[in-house]
Amino acid sequence: MPPESFTMRIESIVLRELKMRLKAPFETSSEVTWDRRVLLIEAGADGVRGWGEITAAENPFYNAETTDTAWHVVRDFMVPLVLGKSVASATEIQSLLDPIRGHEMAKAGVENAIWDIEAQQKGLPLARLLGGTLPEVPCGVSIGIQDSIATLLAKIDSELRAGYQRVKLKIKPGKDLAIVAAVRQHYPEIKLMVDANSAYRLEQIELLRAFDQYDLMMIEQPLAWDDIYQHALLQAQLRTPICLDECIHNPSHADAAINMGACRIINIKLGRVGGHTQAKQVHDICVRNSIPVWCGGMLESGIGRAHNIAMSALPGFVLPGDVSASQRYWEEDIIEPEVEVSSAGTIRVPETPGLGYDIRRKRVEELTVRQEHWHP
Repeated sequence: MPPESFTMRIESIVLRELKMRLKAPFETSSEVTWDRRVLLIEAGADGVRGWGEITAAENPFYNAETTDTAWHVVRDFMVPLVLGKSVASATEIQSLLDPIRGHEMAKAGVENAIWDIEAQQKGLPLARLLGGTLPEVPCGVSIGIQDSIATLLAKIDSELRAGYQRVKLKIKPGKDLAIVAAVRQHYPEIKLMVDANSAYRLEQIELLRAFDQYDLMMIEQPLAWDDIYQHALLQAQLRTPICLDECIHNPSHADAAINMGACRIINIKLGRVGGHTQAKQVHDICVRNSIPVWCGGMLESGIGRAHNIAMSALPGFVLPGDVSASQRYWEEDIIEPEVEVSSAGTIRVPETPGLGYDIRRKRVEELTVRQEHWHP
């Protein structure tokens, strides 16, 4: 085991933007995504390289962050705060970045790269360093809004045959109840949930109450992206559990939502909560309050996916997450081996030090459209 005085000095940071095309466009209630502008952080400490991913979207339709705001904030504010600093643990990155308000996804990319370094230096799989205990994680899929019910049913059939344990449907007003009814009629037994991405208002409570008849696992973030209070009013009127996503940015938000009765489930996204340190804290609050959690996705590359797998090994992740196989999204990923899902709908948690996946540097370089390097 490493000595008590273990430290690492952050010697270099590389910020890259990659252009990666999805296999098919992905539609939510707010946008359609085909090309992903993926931001990667490569940090160096004491000769070890660690990788993180900034999961911000191209447009400010999920949250306030975008690819370009993240680039600006990392380059002009975060790099000066962390470069050349020595830390005893990746948990200390959070305090170094505390002067910056918000920008959780940018913070997560920087912090998670240091977690990768610490795990490698200590000879531990990242999942175990975080406190993970699960040898494999259950997987679900998120299916974007489709042109027709027939197309949607065909996609669901394909995903179920691939072994996925849960299906999440993106919905929006006008493409909701009829779609859910058709899916539930066709698949009366599957684990099914819907994700509204904040597309509804409390005044539509009768419409939202109608989802109760379809035996859904949950409705994810039906109301405003920054609201907790109105979700509490809505949850009191629904049998179906509400799962909160966009409005949970830190442990205090999770604590408030649980105590207000605003949800019965919480989705933890590493980027949305600022990285592994706060993700663990949100997880612990939920476990203490018997609130199930699961891992949400942001159309990550293999690096972000590997971090999600490590987080999902924590014991409170009892519901299938949106962590799925690389081949669902990319013709060719930037890690090896690529993430694969078993016929039982699970992903094996890596047992080698760090992320547990090798970075395909040549592939990263081929996809890179801009980059900046910093040294002390």
